[in-house]
Amino acid sequence: MPETTEQAVYPGIALVTGAASGIGAATARRLAEDGAPGLILVDQDKVGLHALGDELEQRGVELMLCHQDVLDEAAWDGIEHGVKHHSGGLDSVVVNAGVSDSGAIADLSFEGWRRVLSINLDGAFLTLRSGMRLLRDGGAAVVVASAAAVKAEPGIGAYGASKAGLLQLAKVAAKEGAPRGVRVNAILPGGVETPIWSQMPFFTDMVSAHGSEQAAFDALAAMATPLGHYAKAEEIAGQIAFLLSPAARSMTGASLFVDGGYTL
Repeated sequence: MPETTEQAVYPGIALVTGAASGIGAATARRLAEDGAPGLILVDQDKVGLHALGDELEQRGVELMLCHQDVLDEAAWDGIEHGVKHHSGGLDSVVVNAGVSDSGAIADLSFEGWRRVLSINLDGAFLTLRSGMRLLRDGGAAVVVASAAAVKAEPGIGAYGASKAGLLQLAKVAAKEGAPRGVRVNAILPGGVETPIWSQMPFFTDMVSAHGSEQAAFDALAAMATPLGHYAKAEEIAGQIAFLLSPAARSMTGASLFVDGGYTL
């Protein structure tokens, strides 16, 4: 990884979790387009991670590809060591890795509850802990939460609780980072057209009923959002880039809703 100055610059050396697909992959591409000289990309999906790596290497971006579970504390220790050795620190961090699940509280198994909470909240904690240790003065982090953190819907107990926890984690990190000029904000997407929907049985049923994923997305958005459409991953990546950039230098501890009016 190339070295940068001690004071962080956007996007500089950036770390993105959940980078192999969806919002994570779109964000990695956006940061590369915005001039990131080096990216640390983390995901369990080895095939997707290396496919994205091949694409970004052709753009001249230096990469550290980390095929790991975000819950692997020892792996995070290794990332910290590697970043300090190669570039001295980070300028941008995107805490994005997560999973979804559905089921009424009365029907949800404790194992299912713990799976969602551990990946979405424990994994985010380990990511942000390493990120706060590595961010240079003036650096920035974005935590990808969800509109589900603030709006109750049947069947999202585990997912909504995990994302609500992320909001408070981001606010605490923002206060702790402020003396060094480190900013931490949260983004709260509503419906986004990403592969995470394939984990939800009801969406599979909708795809069958409507004939395609796009038709299913359009039908859901028409029912759920005043604007009548779901975001593309690239749109969310653009908002993440804004929060990381100097254009948002007065924002920290904020929650940016990008939900088509879903939470109105």
